[in-house]
Amino acid sequence: MAAKVTAYEESRRKRMEENKKRMEALNLHKLSRALKISTPTKSSPLKRSKPRVVEKQVVVVRRSNRIANKPAPFFKEAVIDRVVIPRRISKAADLSNLVFATDEARAKAIEKAEKLQSDLGSDYPTFIKSMLQSHVTGGFWLGCLPLDFCRRNLPRRGDFITLIDEDADEYQVTYLARQNGLSGGWKGFAVAHGLLDGDAVVFQLIKPTTCKVVYIIRVNGSEQGNSL
Repeated sequence: MAAKVTAYEESRRKRMEENKKRMEALNLHKLSRALKISTPTKSSPLKRSKPRVVEKQVVVVRRSNRIANKPAPFFKEAVIDRVVIPRRISKAADLSNLVFATDEARAKAIEKAEKLQSDLGSDYPTFIKSMLQSHVTGGFWLGCLPLDFCRRNLPRRGDFITLIDEDADEYQVTYLARQNGLSGGWKGFAVAHGLLDGDAVVFQLIKPTTCKVVYIIRVNGSEQGNSL
């Protein structure tokens, strides 16, 4: 092991001598000394930036020619009392006074309405609508009109329809074509005629946007209306 180490050291020493001779031949030592002397070792001082000075000037505010000769307005602080708007509390609908028709009474009213509808003939298109609570209370929305009747006789787009009762009084209601129902204005008609749950109403179309309310079959057995 000692012989191997000695041989390695000997070869390393020879390489170092060869490298040293090459450096002397190229004058590398002199060049490195010259560079050290010419290069300054002092670091350049940091430049300090001067603070920015903002110059303030007094500028005359331009005023309109109409008020140039008038004195400047004087504003006075005023204490305004805070207006408190009372919070609206929605009351739940009172369902205690609602009268619901029995299935038997509703069926009898529809049966009478169908008989009267057959007696009217086919000169004018007709349809029957049995009243529900949503039709005569709360939202007052008369929806789900017969789809075939709406497609054949009523406008394909929303429009106003006039309802004429037995006293020739007219009520303008909003017809919603997409929902096949009557909306705005229907409440006035339902309240004016005292419609109740279970009543059957026979409508007869006498013009494209005019319906005659021919009969109102009351759920309690009475009939109200007139024929054309």
